[in-house]
Amino acid sequence: MKTLYRASRVHTLLGGGEWVLVDERHVERVGSGEPPSADEVVDLPGTTIMPGFIDAHVHLAGTGLALDGPPIGEVTTREELLNVLRDHLAKHPGRLMTAGMDESGWRRPELPTIADLDGLSTEPLVVTRVDGYVSVANSAALAVSRAFDPPGAERAADGNLTGVLRGEANSHMQRWIRSSMTDLEVRDAQLAAGRLAASRGVTCVQEMSMPDKHGIRDGEILLATLDDHAVTVIPYIAVQDVAYVIGRGLPRIGGDLFLDGSLGARTAALLEPYADGSESGPLAHDDDTMAEFLHNAHLAGLQVGLHAIGDGAIEQALRVWERVYRSLDSRSRRHFRARRHRIEHFEMADRSRVERAGALGLAVSIQPAFDAAWGRSGGMYEDRVGPERAGRMNPFRTMIDRGLEVGAGSDSPVTDLDPMLGMWALESHHDPGQRLGRDQALHLFTLGAARIAHQDKRGRLEPGMAADLAAYDTDPMSVPDVRGLRPVLTVAAGKRAHPA
Repeated sequence: MKTLYRASRVHTLLGGGEWVLVDERHVERVGSGEPPSADEVVDLPGTTIMPGFIDAHVHLAGTGLALDGPPIGEVTTREELLNVLRDHLAKHPGRLMTAGMDESGWRRPELPTIADLDGLSTEPLVVTRVDGYVSVANSAALAVSRAFDPPGAERAADGNLTGVLRGEANSHMQRWIRSSMTDLEVRDAQLAAGRLAASRGVTCVQEMSMPDKHGIRDGEILLATLDDHAVTVIPYIAVQDVAYVIGRGLPRIGGDLFLDGSLGARTAALLEPYADGSESGPLAHDDDTMAEFLHNAHLAGLQVGLHAIGDGAIEQALRVWERVYRSLDSRSRRHFRARRHRIEHFEMADRSRVERAGALGLAVSIQPAFDAAWGRSGGMYEDRVGPERAGRMNPFRTMIDRGLEVGAGSDSPVTDLDPMLGMWALESHHDPGQRLGRDQALHLFTLGAARIAHQDKRGRLEPGMAADLAAYDTDPMSVPDVRGLRPVLTVAAGKRAHPA
């Protein structure tokens, strides 16, 4: 069946037109003037058709769960947080596990205490930081989860638990939270996130499943329900078990496989201490362990993704990949470069490390909205690493100018699953020298994001490509500010994804 989509203009990334002819799941033609015949004609007068956006880094279950949670990301004080939680619990009594807290933007960045949360509920109550690396739990949640057993459960001077969980204790709590959900609840959260993506003009997401934090079940449920999603889902599972991912038929491994943590939680691995004198943050794995894993995964034909935010973690990723690369002969090195092994985040990469990544042919997955949220003068990055180091972070233009394969995403629910927000962030980088134009920003959320996941038949509208498109009442390429633009129609792989 052939479907013709007619609009006022079509942006293809390579040119333009007025209509798109879709044959089942693929684009057959794009053109202007008199359109060809089709089995169905969808008239979209006054609209602009764009290539479907691609989000290169998403956590589907977490995104879906956040849709039903209280809006704790909007609060500016601990008192406001407690009031929001109190109001939510009054309407939805019982257990509450919610994420999105970002105390770095509060007037007084003080985390809630176990006493605060005990005063709100006698049922398990857990509040997790926006990056997922710190949680605060009440007594009931600690008792049932026993998250105080592993290292990282903070205690006051008198030895009593404060409720704050970091490191292994936080990971234990995150796994307990997810394990306490039914399969149906996890599936519904993942599907809800896919519908959200479609409502934002996103036709493909790259899911970063994290068994260390959420257990292996999230990924298993996703793999069993891929065809049920409104959009195309490309799963990455952050394990080091090569046989497991091959057995699941996946050509990729890792993704959000942690080498370090986050700047907000002071768990990103730095080469120098944090600006407040805190230690520089631990690496999750030693070099020998990572070298063995990367070498085995590469020889197995897999693309590998690694999470590295701090300059210490980025240095380790490059150091270990260079070790693997040097072990290969010249022919194998060409295959290595073609694999487009990924580094997620890559925030504290200086020019020399950008050059080294380029020499290895590594791809980079960036999250532009991080810079918009925390990279401004006086923002969280300055608080954590000081103005000088913060000023050099997220060198997006440098990466592109030096020839790296770069794709963009949101890390939703850390930042909103919204490519328009991401494009605006690329255009308004805290460093004017690192800002990108609208065309370049669009490229990173379409073709760039497609290429770093080997989705070479996605990302632009031309014959033979996947029929992924979104139509907007306002041309996203001509307005001064793209924030808030939403599609009137999203088509993913030839199927209407939004409105449902």
